[in-house]
Amino acid sequence: MRCRAMGLGLAVFGVLAVGAASAGPLETYRDRARVLILSAPDAADAQLTAQRAALRSIRSGLAERDLVVLEAVGSGAEARALRAALGLPADGFRVVLIGKDGGAKLTAAEPVAPQRLFATIDAMPMRRVEMRGRR
Repeated sequence: MRCRAMGLGLAVFGVLAVGAASAGPLETYRDRARVLILSAPDAADAQLTAQRAALRSIRSGLAERDLVVLEAVGSGAEARALRAALGLPADGFRVVLIGKDGGAKLTAAEPVAPQRLFATIDAMPMRRVEMRGRR
């Protein structure tokens, strides 16, 4: 399976295009969106299925936090490139939250509860500025 953006019913963000080696596969999102990467050896992975279900339950919160969900599933070139960029293993489940600054903010080997994901994002300085601006 290819690495792809997961719209979760909000919008289709398109297929992740692996950019030039200097740009990296996540560079297109820098300063625009937070990225949650779901990595799994295959689409039947139980933890991947559980994480997808948890994310479907919080669609509006994902959009409010400018969060794009990408999947690196299987052994396709795009999935391998994304895993390589983040140093993720191909044989296990991982969740990685990347901030708008391009830095990894949370990494887990099991599904992340929506409350933990949102608490992590809402504690970020850039997110706090966003929340003040929306009041």
